[in-house]
Amino acid sequence: MTRGSGGGDELLFRGTISRKWTSLLCLSSFFVGLIFTNRMWTVPESKEIIRRSALELDKMNLVSSSDCALKSINNEPKDYVGQVQRIEDAIQTLDKTISNLEMELASAKATQDSILNGGVPSSEPAAKRKYFMVIGINTAFSSRKRRDSVRATWMPQGEKRRKMEEEKGIIIRFVIGHSATSGGILDRAIDAEDREHGDFLRLDHVEGYLELAAKTKSYFAKAVSTWDAEYFVKVDDDVHVNIATLGGILARHRSKPRAYIGCMKSGPVLAQEGVKYHEPEYWKFGEWGNKYFRHASGQLYAISKDLASYISINQHVLHKYANEDVSIGAWFIGVDAEHVDDRRLCCGTHPDCERKAQAGNVCAASFDWSCSGICKSADRIKEVHRRCGESANTIWNATF
Repeated sequence: MTRGSGGGDELLFRGTISRKWTSLLCLSSFFVGLIFTNRMWTVPESKEIIRRSALELDKMNLVSSSDCALKSINNEPKDYVGQVQRIEDAIQTLDKTISNLEMELASAKATQDSILNGGVPSSEPAAKRKYFMVIGINTAFSSRKRRDSVRATWMPQGEKRRKMEEEKGIIIRFVIGHSATSGGILDRAIDAEDREHGDFLRLDHVEGYLELAAKTKSYFAKAVSTWDAEYFVKVDDDVHVNIATLGGILARHRSKPRAYIGCMKSGPVLAQEGVKYHEPEYWKFGEWGNKYFRHASGQLYAISKDLASYISINQHVLHKYANEDVSIGAWFIGVDAEHVDDRRLCCGTHPDCERKAQAGNVCAASFDWSCSGICKSADRIKEVHRRCGESANTIWNATF
């Protein structure tokens, strides 16, 4: 009984041990599995960290190498100033090309407008050909005596004028608009004078001293649409002109596509009201007492075809100042125009022009500065012509 009892105890003891070992084994397996699982999760994290670190290192190396490369470039003695200068030269060349194309387009448009508006009047049958210069003589309704004195001195008449147009390519016309009452007695008087001489260019413009800038703008627009000429000249009807000498001066500047030729000056901006040549917009020219920009004296100046076309195409937006010559100069400030200063275009009357003519330096234009023209020109221009005028055959022997 006792032995049987001992064997049962032994079996009970073994079962107890087995359960303990089983529990221990389970716990051990659990911890081993936990450790293994942690290792499986941590390994990818460490690889990702390593991968990210590698990428960041590459970026740092790239930035570092770029900085080094930039420093290396900056340290290299390359001619960047020369490259910039070449680029600027190329841009300027392109700008001039564009400007030339714009001028040609303006000229073509002016010609087209003339055709669409009925073409050239029958009184100008030769307007299809090319001319050398058009001389527009600014005149007024009250200046009949001045016009007759010009016709009697430096402006050829009749067959000689037509011959000069055909052989020399020179057009000369008196330029005038219409009165405030269009078709009135003043306009009819000009109509009659034009039928007699045929030497007027009529403008769609209301005459008035304070509207000289507008009249000049209208003149250039009308002239460039009527005649295909190299130069367009504006001159007052109290100025003496030597046509051949003027043509010789202009011919020397043919290589300049946008020439603005005259006696350049820069007078004071007169802010005080009531004085002659008062400038109401004086404040636009800076401080009190400033001077105008360089511009040609208004008695006579010439512009090339490109500039006349520019005025024609932009006439509705070009600003007019109180003084005509200032307005013309202002229109060319923002344009690639070449200002040509020639003092032979503003000589005094005798003895100044006579002394220069005797010295072989014939003046192209003569007038009295004190009168902004020849004083009492209707009476004195014949004497100026006798003393200072070129010989009658000079124009026929001249080549332009």
